[in-house]
Amino acid sequence: MTTSLRIAFLPLNDVAVLAAARERGFAEEEGLSLDLVRTTSWATLRDRLVYGQVQAAHMLAPLAVAVTLGLSQQPAALAAPYKLGVNGNMLVMAKDFAAALAPDPAARLADPLGTAHDFAAAIGLWRRKPVIGVVHRFSSHALMLRYWLASAGVDPDRDVVLRVLPPSLTVEAIHAGEIDGFIAGEPWGGAAIDSGRAEAVAIGERIWQRGVEKVLAFRESWLAENPETTDRLLRALARAAVWCDAPENREALADILADPRYVGQPADLILRALTGSIVPRAGDAAISSPDFVLFSREATPFPWRSQALWIYSQLVRWGMVELSAETERQAAAVFRPDIYRRALAGSGLPMPGASMKLEGAVGAPLGVGSHKGDLMLGPDRFFDGRVFDPERIADYLAGFAPQH
Repeated sequence: MTTSLRIAFLPLNDVAVLAAARERGFAEEEGLSLDLVRTTSWATLRDRLVYGQVQAAHMLAPLAVAVTLGLSQQPAALAAPYKLGVNGNMLVMAKDFAAALAPDPAARLADPLGTAHDFAAAIGLWRRKPVIGVVHRFSSHALMLRYWLASAGVDPDRDVVLRVLPPSLTVEAIHAGEIDGFIAGEPWGGAAIDSGRAEAVAIGERIWQRGVEKVLAFRESWLAENPETTDRLLRALARAAVWCDAPENREALADILADPRYVGQPADLILRALTGSIVPRAGDAAISSPDFVLFSREATPFPWRSQALWIYSQLVRWGMVELSAETERQAAAVFRPDIYRRALAGSGLPMPGASMKLEGAVGAPLGVGSHKGDLMLGPDRFFDGRVFDPERIADYLAGFAPQH
């Protein structure tokens, strides 16, 4: 008997694993029929999940934490046993703003700390506070943007205007002059660059290597009531993720995502991001960023609780939640490595033996303890060299200069 599941998503490249699970038969092999529900905004997707219109959602990792903490609406306990990808986003700015930055876009991307200081100086030369589009207040890239700006002394709540708009409307908004730039998952930054209206300023992979992005989120109650279905879905996704990460499959994956049911943008534009071939300015040569987005390698799908707590630390830093033992416990509990291990115990995939780690401490590929097989973790550095210890959040936050 086939089990049907409704899963909400937004048109972004990192819906890849869900799309491949349906289109390449991995879900069907687990006795699942996936109804992938294309959604325009993260707020609508959140409501569809919280109010039971769908069983699961392709969700911004910080949004899952925020909903659980009651920051986005009434508290609703969400759980994320699987990460759908890491990185894959880009900050682009209108050409006239970018003209005040280093003239070589490749140099900008290679030196995010220096570019942050150039950006701060450019704000001073701009005719008004620059308006930067973010896809949601509680998105990984909005938190990375805040972190990046603050490193150069920019207060993201005072010195710039952060305007929320859906990813698919960002290119139109920069064309209309409603925003001066935006940070979003691909392919939208690439589309703005191809239009000749914007240039790349920073990429997420250079701000936090292998930084947490989207998760597969469920209502905690549904997850508890449907363990067998959950396990089948995670097994299908894990196999789909391996397929997505294989270089020989990227063209086929780009063709799947180009379908209007998913992303609906040109396959060649989607393919560039999947292969880490970043064109920073229309007409320029591509820059290679092979780890621009990952789906399976290095246990990418594993939901490290330390990454949930890094998100929490940023929510505390920007005054969105009070630091307390209870809110810390709630935030950490959103990521569910126990369910990931249960579902994939017989899969042969290597998985970490620990559920937390120091974030930002790996500078070169590192072998780590694993329940099965050899597991290599790739570099996970933050651009400023800081290391996040999930057991010392207050000390970590004390290391940042106060913004207000």
